[in-house]
Amino acid sequence: MQTQLKKSFFLLSVASFLLFFAFSPLYAGSEKEMQGWGIDDEYNQFYNPKELDKLKGTVIKFKKIEPLPGMSKATALILDEGGDKIVVHLCPVWFATSKETGIRRGDKVKIKGSWAEIDGEDVFLASKVKKGENYQFKVRLTKDGTPFWTMTPEELAYERSQE
Repeated sequence: MQTQLKKSFFLLSVASFLLFFAFSPLYAGSEKEMQGWGIDDEYNQFYNPKELDKLKGTVIKFKKIEPLPGMSKATALILDEGGDKIVVHLCPVWFATSKETGIRRGDKVKIKGSWAEIDGEDVFLASKVKKGENYQFKVRLTKDGTPFWTMTPEELAYERSQE
C-alpha cells in the first residue's frame, strides 16, 4: 500500500514537472522572440521608473514596430494627446497583440510610463494603460519597471490578481 502511494506521488510529481515545462513557453517567448526583450537588455534600460509621467488622449491606431535593430516586434499604439501624436510602446507582440490588449482605436485612455529617446525619436514606454474606471492593461511594475513578459508564470499570475 505504501509503495503504491509512493509510486503514485512520484508519477504525479513527474507529470506536474513536465506540464510546467510544456506550458512555460506560453508565458515567455522563445529565445528568438525574446531577442532584445530581456530584463538586462538595452531596450529595458530606456525605461526609468524614477521619472514616471502620465498621458491622456485618444488611441488613433495600433502598429507593430521594431524598437531597436534586431529586436522581435512590439505592439505599439499611436496616441492623440491634444493634437500631438505620440508613439507608445506596450510590449512584445508575442506577449500581447493589439487585439489582446483590450484597447481599441478611438478609446480614450490614460497611460502611465516613462519617456525615452530611441533612434532620435521621443517615445513613451508604457507601464499601464487605463480605459474608463474598470479596465487596465498592465505591462510593467510601476515601482521598478519590471516587464511582465520577464516574469515567471507564478509572478505574472500574482500581479494580474492584484488588478
